Amino acid sequence: MFGYVFRISRAQRAAAPDATGLAPARRRSAMLATDLQDLSFRRRATPALLAILVISLVDFFTGQDRYLAPLMVVVPSIASLLLTPVEVLMVCGVGFLSLLWLSNYDQVATFNDSRFLLGALLSYVALTAVSAFVAELRMRRAAAFAAVSSVAEAAQRALLRRPGPTVGPLRLAVRYVSAADAARIGGDLYSALDTPHGTRVLVGDVRGKGLGAVQTAAVVLGAFREAAYDEERLGSVAARIEASVERHVPDGEFTTALFAEFREPGSVELMHFGHVPPIRVHADGTADVLEAAEPWVPLGLGPLAPGEPVSMRRPFGPDDVMVLCTDGVVEARHHRTGEFYPLAERVGPLVRGAARSAAELESAVGRVYADLLVHTGGELGDDALLMLVSRPGEHHHHQ
Repeated sequence: MFGYVFRISRAQRAAAPDATGLAPARRRSAMLATDLQDLSFRRRATPALLAILVISLVDFFTGQDRYLAPLMVVVPSIASLLLTPVEVLMVCGVGFLSLLWLSNYDQVATFNDSRFLLGALLSYVALTAVSAFVAELRMRRAAAFAAVSSVAEAAQRALLRRPGPTVGPLRLAVRYVSAADAARIGGDLYSALDTPHGTRVLVGDVRGKGLGAVQTAAVVLGAFREAAYDEERLGSVAARIEASVERHVPDGEFTTALFAEFREPGSVELMHFGHVPPIRVHADGTADVLEAAEPWVPLGLGPLAPGEPVSMRRPFGPDDVMVLCTDGVVEARHHRTGEFYPLAERVGPLVRGAARSAAELESAVGRVYADLLVHTGGELGDDALLMLVSRPGEHHHHQ
């Protein structure tokens, strides 16, 4: 039990975002994906130094009738994969000295013809120079890739406009993390707006990754931010967004979405468009999955479905917490067994009592995210969005 709590605490610290909105573990993963330069010199130099050691030992123990020192030419190639140009020259210098020592040990200069030794030395020096140049090119490409990825991710975060801890009568706590793969950016989206027609929340997930997904997310969010203020009915908001998607998004692209409207105290109106259903957690920690009686197709596929989507109203009291997420959470796989993350089973105890204050709600979303990282072993294979929502009563609201 204590070991599990320790893992939760450690994962929660790693998941805490900094001033840039990126968690330290996320920033470290981003650097690992570019050039491994956050690792120590000792760790990055180990493969090349190990190659020098192995070749030297094999040559020494096979005796003077075996001349294996020319195999040292593999050292520059290995070094160029992980080291900076200066570090390549340093490590290859160690290899060059080893090559001279082995040549002297095997008495190559006095055996037959010294031209063989000269060829081995010149080949090693030439490969060292080329490898240092390759290392410089590698680092420049990695820096360019990191810059482009950072700009793209910053653009995505600017598009999402992370809401404050309160929006209208609602308290919110959000964790959003981009996938740790090369795509870096994806199509998870969310927005919360306090409108004349109630406080409206949108959570969605665009199919695919990359700039195309971000462009689709921009269409959906832009339409929502306009329609949420103009339309009195939640269904009309969804219809406006559907029309925008049909106009501006390529055919075949779609976005799963969940709309929530908090207008009357004590209840919430929901509309499902192929998205992960929300979970309502009561004060005692019991959790209910708010499945749609008549789920609708994702945004962008509306013309393929007959009829119109319908909303549903569910009780939502001042002590309840609603958990919204994307499929990057519920489809996150266990690092050993491959099982999906059982959010509905785990979220109750982690969120219990979080509606009491904004600080407890923020702490609760951190616990859920940390538990998710423990489940996956610390890495997420897809974008993941977690949002906790509570609506305190009048006696809570002024605290």
